Order: sequence, then C-alpha cells, then structure tokens
Amino acid sequence: MLVRFHSEAEEELVEAEAWYRERSEVAAQAFVGEVERAIRMIAQAPSRGPRGARGERRFVLKRFPYTILYREREEDVFVTAVAHQSRRPGYWRHRR
Repeated sequence: MLVRFHSEAEEELVEAEAWYRERSEVAAQAFVGEVERAIRMIAQAPSRGPRGARGERRFVLKRFPYTILYREREEDVFVTAVAHQSRRPGYWRHRR
C-alpha cells in the first residue's frame, strides 16, 4: 500500500535525521533504516498497529524514541506524525 506523509510529519523526519547526523553518521543511518523498516511494515499490514481513540494507529520504533502515527485510508496510509516520545502527547491531532 502507498504511504504518504503529512508535510509536518515529513519535516519531523528530516529534523530528527539531521539531529542524529550532527551527532553521528552511524546513528543517522541507523535511524533512517529503522524508519524505512517501519514504513515497509506499515505498508504491508496497516491494521497491525493499535488504534487510538481518534482512529489513528501507531508504530513504535524499537531502537529510537519515536512513534510513527498514521491513518488508514482507502487509497493509502497517511502518516500524520513522526513524534518524539518526549514531546507533548497529541500535538499532531490537528493534522488532516
């Protein structure tokens, strides 16, 4: 299934990668690899992630403190946030 990103989710991903890259090229590559693996898994079985109260699903990265939040739609999977787990919960809920 096709996976699309909200523009703010895409920005979060770019910013997180840059943050890791400033500290370690190896860490940045590992982060990108983990996100790519997560996106492949989400695309293969979008209903795998637990559904929240608003219908949004989540995929928690194993090696990094990030959660990918997404919605299943008929035509695609829409990623609404690549959220650091220490950030204010629910800040992405306004995204459509």
